[in-house]
Amino acid sequence: MPRITIHQAFKLKGKCFQSPTELIGFVEENFPEHTDFLKDLFDGNTYIIAQTSGSTGTPKKIKIRKDFLINSAQKTIDFFDLKPESSALLNLSPQYIAGKLMWIRALTGGWHLDISAPDNQSIAGKLSQNTYVFGAMVSLQVYQNLENIHHIKKLIVGGGQVSGQLLKQIQDLPNQIFATYGMTETLTHIAIMPLNMVAKQNFTAQNAPADAYRILKGVKIDTDNRNCLIIEAPGIFEGQLVTNDIVELIDDKHFRWLGRFDNVINSGGIKLIPEQIENKLKQLIDFDFFVTGMPDDKLGQKVVLVLETEQIPKNLPEQIKKHLSKYEVPKNIYTLPEFVRTATGKIQRQKTLLLVES
Repeated sequence: MPRITIHQAFKLKGKCFQSPTELIGFVEENFPEHTDFLKDLFDGNTYIIAQTSGSTGTPKKIKIRKDFLINSAQKTIDFFDLKPESSALLNLSPQYIAGKLMWIRALTGGWHLDISAPDNQSIAGKLSQNTYVFGAMVSLQVYQNLENIHHIKKLIVGGGQVSGQLLKQIQDLPNQIFATYGMTETLTHIAIMPLNMVAKQNFTAQNAPADAYRILKGVKIDTDNRNCLIIEAPGIFEGQLVTNDIVELIDDKHFRWLGRFDNVINSGGIKLIPEQIENKLKQLIDFDFFVTGMPDDKLGQKVVLVLETEQIPKNLPEQIKKHLSKYEVPKNIYTLPEFVRTATGKIQRQKTLLLVES
């Protein structure tokens, strides 16, 4: 079974390391929040423990094989053609799988790694002074660093859907920005989708749909009778993973993500996917929002719109009626000053809805 090792080209803050002990000592002194993860990584055991984000349920801890981590890292390295000595910024918490995988990629690929705290000020300080070949962020970090985000040549964005406003703001940036599809159980992403023009042009050259996810090499996909995605990724996890993500399969390498099965609204016998309604509303609403269902005596469930703002923008209800079918139009629109989010920035719909109902 392959073991985690330090690639001879790997550097952290410009420093080389001859052993895990030397690396751990340096990290303990300079980046103490990453120490426990590295100790676990090099402790000789077969597994590490990772925590799910909790965006669709209660956060839980799962066991992950270390050789599977190496395999996942190598797929990303190969997909983006990232060479040894590539510079990379790690600005994600090592508590979650995305931060852990940045470490594994850097160690496996021989990258020159730089570390920032996850907060806006720390990331901004790094990006204003340095340029990196590769990086990973959640949407909020991208939004907060739009001025300097082009200093990461290839950037992957996880942690939930990118808002319509943010999509508009990144379209003409000169770097390549990609959305990722994955979860803790898949050891971060198993599929990639281009988000801005430069990234889409690169995908077009590969004869790939620009509005769909492309799976990584070795991954197999299918759907069940709910049209939910089934994933096989030998060497990443064992067996099949049946998700609750409703997708449209384009071919054996590409799929479009439509929404979550557990979010589907049954309104008077009409089944509606909230995420598809949200896509239609992105061009109208420049802040975070979501569509969901609430109990209704007549319909069973009614469609409602929840906005993260102090008040409903003028003329928004009238504009919504022009863009949606009669079944999709929200019966009620609610506002909240702030949504409930996970530690990785994903909106927790059900917990946020409790604030509306209270």
